[in-house]
Amino acid sequence: MSHHYSGPDFGFPHGDARLDFTDLYAFPKPGDAGKSILIMNVHPALGVNPPGPSTAVAFSPEAIYELKIDTNGDNVADIAYRVRFKSSEDGTQTATLRRVEGAQAAGTGDEGQVIVEGVPVSTGKEIRVAAAGDHRFFAGWRSDPFFFDVNGALNNLQFTGDDFFAAADVCSIVLEVPNSALSTKKMGLWSRTLDGASGKWVQADRGSRPNQTPFLAGEQNAAYLAAEPKDDARFVPVFAHALEHTGGYTPAEATRVAGTLLPDVLHYDPTRPAAFPNNGRALTDDVVDFFLPLLTNGKVTQDKVGPHKDLLTEFPYLGPPHKARAAERVAA
Repeated sequence: MSHHYSGPDFGFPHGDARLDFTDLYAFPKPGDAGKSILIMNVHPALGVNPPGPSTAVAFSPEAIYELKIDTNGDNVADIAYRVRFKSSEDGTQTATLRRVEGAQAAGTGDEGQVIVEGVPVSTGKEIRVAAAGDHRFFAGWRSDPFFFDVNGALNNLQFTGDDFFAAADVCSIVLEVPNSALSTKKMGLWSRTLDGASGKWVQADRGSRPNQTPFLAGEQNAAYLAAEPKDDARFVPVFAHALEHTGGYTPAEATRVAGTLLPDVLHYDPTRPAAFPNNGRALTDDVVDFFLPLLTNGKVTQDKVGPHKDLLTEFPYLGPPHKARAAERVAA
């Protein structure tokens, strides 16, 4: 189900819902071909293991939320946007957005040029947007744009069109970026969360393409979440084995198809319309109906669920959250 619940046994990475990366979107800004919209969603509001609501605290103040951008095709970041959050005693949070380039973009740390700082995190239907030059930034709770019949998937892929995410919320980091600050040609994008609770930065979750984690379990899942895209070739045999089992592929064909899913990078050319899987990902792209035929070798082609109707036509493009969340007291 996209990257929701990518931790062990459909849980959260490091046991913290706020570290759970769910989806990455990249598309040209409507009405302005010179800019792009990048959206990193994290922290599902509803957990599966354990079941029930996750914390109302949107983002972890002990984490880094990062968008990685590879501009030369080597699957190593050349640009990174990093977001850190601070929590006040009254439970409110503020965000700081930084940008870093070159060797530092491929590294681990929270340094970088400050783009905006002290931006209030939105907890209700309000939209608190910060602007600096040609950049715009939003962080807070929004309606989850991902759509999928989860119960049908759990029922041996017997789909009824019941959208598990129809009333779900997620925490969103939304950037409006001039294309001149990215690349004038095709680039590779991915997101990751870093956990600093132990005193050093540890990668908790990462990804770009939806629906990758069903191929992985146990130690392989943990290894995948901690890895970098440049090393993803090591996981081709794991993906291929899963495809042989779920789709009845021959070993050779399973290996070929697995190779199209890795490295886990979202390719995006800002001069072309977004359309997953070939170029970026729009909020209305039906990624499940792309993934199901691949997973089942054409035996199942759709889950009968379509895009959500609460999307906005302007920044931050995601619909308002279904639930307004009061601030909770958290450690600063």
